[in-house]
This record gives sequence, structure tokens and C-alpha cells, in this order.
Amino acid sequence: MDDPRESLIQECKRQEDSCLHTSTSLFIWLRVLRYLHAASIVLPLILSGIAGWKMLGTVDSDAIRWTAGTCALLAGLIPSVFSALKFDDHLSLCKLLAAEFKNLQDRFRQLAVTGVGKTFEQVETEFRPLADRLEKARSYSYTAPEWAFKCAQKKIRAGDYDFDVDKKD
Repeated sequence: MDDPRESLIQECKRQEDSCLHTSTSLFIWLRVLRYLHAASIVLPLILSGIAGWKMLGTVDSDAIRWTAGTCALLAGLIPSVFSALKFDDHLSLCKLLAAEFKNLQDRFRQLAVTGVGKTFEQVETEFRPLADRLEKARSYSYTAPEWAFKCAQKKIRAGDYDFDVDKKD
């Protein structure tokens, strides 16, 4: 491509695609993190309820005592592990970055579409702040697990993120 404006518009399309894959991966991972967060709250309550159940104390069985003891241990251990791993921080960062990459995807798409009728300088002026935001989002080096990326690729290829307005009749 000899036209610098066309090259920049093509780059916008590449960044749109990159942001689509990244945001989709992060949203998939975010769903898992939210389930884990709920489990980290509910599971210790259930386990401590089982461990403290008076009926278990009346049963003369080593297996039952071990079960109650294990439930008590896990009820105390789960919140400690989640706290030590700074789980809430990961959840917040994933939420922030998923939204930022999704917003950048839309902005790069819009610039690719509207840039056709603009000069190179106009496109570059709009592109630069988006590139800076993208660089800042990437600076966190936060990644979803590989399986979330593979799942995102499948959803994207299946057309889950295609707009009806863009489909040909």
C-alpha cells in the first residue's frame, strides 16, 4: 500500500480485530472470575455450617469427624487463599481492561470507517490517542488463560460478534 492514509486505516482494522479478541477473552475470563468470587463467599459459609452442625457431633464415626474437620479447615482456608492471591484486585483489573479493550475495538472500527473521507493527517490525529490508550491497556500485561482465548476465537469465528446490520441479505 503506497497511500499512508490507507495503511493507517488498515492498521485501525488490525487493531480493531486485536481488541475484539482480547476483550472477548477477558470477558470470558471475567465470567469465570465472578463465579469464583461468588464461590469464595458462599462456599466457606456452607462448609462452616456443615462443620458446626450439631448432629455431626453426635455421630460416633471417624469419617464424619474427618469430614467436619476438613470442612472447618476449608472454610477458613478458602478466604485466606483468595486474599493472599489478591483475587479482588484481579477481578477489578480484568473488568477494567475488558471494557477498555471493547471500547478501543469500537473506536478503531469507527475510525476505519470514517477515515475513508479524511486526510492522512486527520486520521493520524484521531489514531494517536487511541494508540496511546491501547499502549496503556497493554502495559498491565494482563492476560486471560489460553483456553479463554481459544473460546473467544471460536465465538468470533462463529459470528457471535457480527452485527446484523453488517450482514448481507
